[in-house]
This record gives sequence, C-alpha cells and structure tokens, in this order.
Amino acid sequence: MTKIKALVLLNMGAARSKDELKTFLLNMFNDENILSIKNNTLRSMLASFIVMLRHDKAWENYEQIGGSSPLHKLTDEFIVALQKELPQYFITTAMRYTSQFAQTAIAKIKEQNITDVTLLPLYPQYSTTTTKSSLDDFISKANNEFDLNIIEPFYKNNLYNQAIIDNIKNTCNDISNTNLIFSAHGLPQKVINKGDVYQKHIEDNVEILTKMLKEQNINFLSISLAYQSKVGPMKWLEPSLDSALEEFKEQNILIYPISFIIDNSETVFELDIEYREIAEHIGIKDYKVVKCLNDSPTFIKAIKELV
Repeated sequence: MTKIKALVLLNMGAARSKDELKTFLLNMFNDENILSIKNNTLRSMLASFIVMLRHDKAWENYEQIGGSSPLHKLTDEFIVALQKELPQYFITTAMRYTSQFAQTAIAKIKEQNITDVTLLPLYPQYSTTTTKSSLDDFISKANNEFDLNIIEPFYKNNLYNQAIIDNIKNTCNDISNTNLIFSAHGLPQKVINKGDVYQKHIEDNVEILTKMLKEQNINFLSISLAYQSKVGPMKWLEPSLDSALEEFKEQNILIYPISFIIDNSETVFELDIEYREIAEHIGIKDYKVVKCLNDSPTFIKAIKELV
C-alpha cells in the first residue's frame, strides 16, 4: 500500500554509549525549555559546565543497565507493532536530544513524497519541558513544508488508561495487600509557577485511573502520587518518591511510571535499581515496578483511535 501520510513519534531520545550520553546531556541542557536562559552563549556555557560535573556519574548509572538505555530498541518494536495497525502511514521517530533527530525524520518523509504529517508526542501529559520542546523542534525544522496535525495530550483516553490498568494487574499478584504509587518525573516548582500544566495533567490522570481501578474492583491498600528524579537544591514538585516510600515500612509497594510510555533509564535504573535500594533500606517488604506500556496491544489500539 502506498503511504499517503506520515506519523512521527516524538520523544526525548536516550544514550546508547558513553559518547551519546554526553550528546544527550549537552542537548538537553542547551534546550531553553530546560534551562530558561535567553542568552544562547550563557546557556551553552552553563550546559557544558553541568555536563562536565554530571557525565561520569551518570555513565556509572548507565553501566548498571548494560551501558545503553532500552528506549530505542523498545521504540523500534513499538513501531513494528504500530505499523501493522496503520499500514497507510509511514511511521518514524524524531528524538529531541539523540538521533534520530527531527532533521533526519523530515528528510525520510520527503523521500516518501509525503506532505501530510501527524505528530504524536509520546508524553501523555503536557509539559513545556517535553511536549512543547519536541513540537517546537520539529515544527521549526519542518519550515512549513508539511500539513501538520498534532495529537493532543492523551492521558484521558480510555484505551490508554485501560492499558495501564492491564499492566498493573499483570504485575501484582497480591493487590489487596499492596500500596500503589504512581510515580511521575518531577519538575522544579518554578516551572509550574510559570503556568506549566504538567502537575494538573498528572493529578487528573491519577484521578481517572483511581476511579477506573475502583470501578473494576481492583482494590489496593492505598493509591498515591509521588515525583521522582529531583536534582539540585531548588524546590521541586512534592511529595518526592523517596519521602513517600518512608510511609510504607514493612509493606508491599507497586510503582507505576505514569509519565512514561517507553521504558528508559528513569524506569529501568532509577525506579528499578536506585529507588529499590532506598525501599530496601527503609524496610519495605516487597517492591515492584510495572513496565511501561511499550508495545502493549491495548495501547496500540489507543494510538490507532487517536490517529
């Protein structure tokens, strides 16, 4: 079948080597949506300084997961599954901080002689630091050469949320004796104070999922929300996951990474290794992390519905 449209999956990207980790960090901290410094030279200088401080320690973390984030491999598998459901689309990716960058995706779409392009940010909830950054990057490089359609944040989609519930049920064998924590990637509070809707979207998503779990008679001991990944001395969204875990000594915990679609270093290292160590130190009896949706058949149906 001739591909008449393109579907571009937008995401942050991830490191597959020590050199690419440096590229990732440099590009991320040079993003004015991350470091809100208007002067490009000053932002670049600060970005280089931050990377110099963080790179080697960050690489030590990557070494614990085999020296590569699983995001790219899992994204490729996701595309294969999605392509079967959407044969009329040419499906590709545009990563924000590592290849494949937007420029390459655009070149591939042009090779297919496609002008009708749908952008799907793989961020369920909107944030200036993720959704806006990825969209701005692609749109600026597309240079008005395509008819663009943008899929809005999809955290309210019923099939998407059902896919999450399916993953939760398949991971937890003892729901009635387990506390469920939805873990979202944190943001500095000042980002929210400037009008970013991320926190509201996260809280709305947790409310939707809590209601759906109750309607399906899936009754955890408790359901709560916490934020991971805090760095630096400034105030971040609360409660932090490490402080939230302290409430559950000698209890069972199930973590669902609510702000991620594809597993990455924040899930396979940070949640499953780093926070596990914190949980064991606290004395939590059983600590489990639910896999992201990745190529979940129900999530594939959700994407088909959205597109």
